[in-house]
Amino acid sequence: MNLFGKWYGMVACLAAENATGNSVEDLTKVLEDDSVSGEKKTSFLLQYLMNQREPLLRFCQTLLVAVIVFLIGLKLIKLLLKITQKSMEKREVEISVRKFVMSLLKFVYHILLIFIVAGILGVGTSSIVAMVGSAGLAIGLALQGSLSNLAGGVLILLLKPFQVGDYICTSQSEGTVQSIDIFYTRLYTTDNKVVVIPNGTISNTDVTNTTKQDKRLLIIDFYVAYDTDTALVRKSLLEEMKQQSDILQNEDKSVVVTKLNPVKLKMSLKCWVRTEKYWDVNYTMMERIKERLQEQGVTVG
Repeated sequence: MNLFGKWYGMVACLAAENATGNSVEDLTKVLEDDSVSGEKKTSFLLQYLMNQREPLLRFCQTLLVAVIVFLIGLKLIKLLLKITQKSMEKREVEISVRKFVMSLLKFVYHILLIFIVAGILGVGTSSIVAMVGSAGLAIGLALQGSLSNLAGGVLILLLKPFQVGDYICTSQSEGTVQSIDIFYTRLYTTDNKVVVIPNGTISNTDVTNTTKQDKRLLIIDFYVAYDTDTALVRKSLLEEMKQQSDILQNEDKSVVVTKLNPVKLKMSLKCWVRTEKYWDVNYTMMERIKERLQEQGVTVG
């Protein structure tokens, strides 16, 4: 306690002698001066800290306000995004457009919040804009891939080669479109894996949308021996297709020889089905082809 009282008295005397306080440069010089005793260095440091009470208090107040504004801003962003989401749902905006807009707005809102908080902390907006402008070229080069993905996402939404819920095939992967975000498109594969594809890549490659149309042509290839009665096979399978309710009966159906191989004949069954029933009919008809032809003594394969 005596030591503390001694320091406090020395600090008070120094403060009275130098009411204007000391600069950071003065503090650095004193602390680095080996000729100054440790006690004087400590006293000088305490004096400096006492002189900085008001600036530190003002900074803490500003920092507290900035933190409060930041937290309130996060809550406000969530509220605005929720209102926007409900508004688009009420207007029945496509889900792919909704998800893209929500991702973009979330990004923009957070950038605006950062500008506001920076302004509260004393960083001028003009300074931020100047800094961003001076670094624009470097940022553009660094983010050229991201900008390409952003442009690709906009093209996907405008041209609509696929939407959320469609099953698409690309050169590298395939799956059901789960979301179209600002920079990436996410697919769910049939075994429940998530494939993330950059929008710039998917907008510049071949994409096959298997669910875009209401109906699909089902083609099942199978092989039979050369001595097989193809007319009998055709009649039997046409009858089978007429019994399948998921096959569109008002569309063309056929069973034809498509290729003459050295050992066997290649035949194809063709029929139209509703898109959502494509795989069900595919599996069912492969079993029925095998059973029908076995009943007639025809070897398949």
